[in-house]
Amino acid sequence: MYKFFTKKITMIFFIFVPIIFLWHPNWLGFLGVQPYWPLFWLLPWSMINGSINGLIFGLFLGLILDSLTLDNNFTQIPGLILCGFLFGRIKLHSDIVLNHFRFGLICSFGSFLCGTLYFFQILFKNFSDGTFLLFIPSFQNILAEVFLTGFFAPFICSQLFRMFKSSGRKFQ
Repeated sequence: MYKFFTKKITMIFFIFVPIIFLWHPNWLGFLGVQPYWPLFWLLPWSMINGSINGLIFGLFLGLILDSLTLDNNFTQIPGLILCGFLFGRIKLHSDIVLNHFRFGLICSFGSFLCGTLYFFQILFKNFSDGTFLLFIPSFQNILAEVFLTGFFAPFICSQLFRMFKSSGRKFQ
């Protein structure tokens, strides 16, 4: 039983991403905003398995999360695909302290990228000259999400990276 869980640990945590995304725990939020949960799984997985696999699983993760949300007009797929590809191009270093802080900085960048792409979709669909000022509070939400994602990433991503690395196999 232990061998089964260690071999399938990546897929078990992949299933937890939509659950946490829907659960949306308020006690982990800041200004009513949550961290961008999919990046916590996508970063260590893409670093281990490469950019093409990161791109593919970014697509799968985006499809799953888009199917769970009620608003069908906007998608998270472009941001997750781009992040999965970019995260897979990051090389591993042996310095453990540096890796902890790198997880935070990289997840912050990925959260900013995904949030900005999502914001641009909303902006282009609803753009008119008189309503541009209504979208300014969205910048506050993006920055709060970037802060929270960067704050929690060293804790979560380093543990997931260690577990995924110890599972000892690439998922193909």
